[in-house]
Amino acid sequence: MATSNHLDRPLPVVLDEVTTALERLSEALSREDDLRKLMHQVCEQVVHAVPGVDEATVTLLDVGTPFTAASTGDVVMRLDGVQYRSGAGPCLDAAATGRLVRATIHEAVDRWPDFGAESHAAGMGSFLSAPLTVDNEHSGAINAYSRQGHGFHELDAPLLALYTAAVETALRSHSMYLRAFKLAAQLRSALQSRAVIDQAKGVLMAVHAIPADEAFRLLVERSQRENVKLHALAERFIADLVSRSSQPEAGSGEEA
Repeated sequence: MATSNHLDRPLPVVLDEVTTALERLSEALSREDDLRKLMHQVCEQVVHAVPGVDEATVTLLDVGTPFTAASTGDVVMRLDGVQYRSGAGPCLDAAATGRLVRATIHEAVDRWPDFGAESHAAGMGSFLSAPLTVDNEHSGAINAYSRQGHGFHELDAPLLALYTAAVETALRSHSMYLRAFKLAAQLRSALQSRAVIDQAKGVLMAVHAIPADEAFRLLVERSQRENVKLHALAERFIADLVSRSSQPEAGSGEEA
């Protein structure tokens, strides 16, 4: 991948590319509900939008344990792994401190020896990591790798910080949408379970001429006796009843 440099392009062009990258991210958020695929979109857009970036990764923390959610290549994914195993590197520092971390390869060798040595062998010359906080479950860093030794120019760091802030805002909104969607699905499932339980209870009330609380007690006792969830028992009870009623000599009901 060819390295770009903001000094080769007018500032309005650079800012226009960042704006385009953000628009493409918004489009992806409207279509995609897979976090890993969204993170891959972020990586691709960082390479396109931030001058000097050759490769990018996204580090996320899972209960404090870092992993690479997405990357633009195997080499930088491996370099992320070196950081995780050694417990030291720019992406871990950014995630831990909440501050943007920038370093040349020479600084990296001094600050993070294992990561620096592996990065030098891989031909990397500069590193830039911006902290990423989506919600209580997802935090980490967006990591930029460059094969140039410029250490990222002064403009590049603010551009990555700007893009990261926009990503955080977009992903937080998306995360809230996904939680609401999941809650709605859970509520629909609960309502369906309640409906079939009420249906089974109604059958018992009619067949045995008993009140609602007694019918419910019979269902609960059978559920516990057979070690089956109440809604599953009710579904089976109604299915059996329907099956029997469709037979010529069906019985009048089933004992709970």
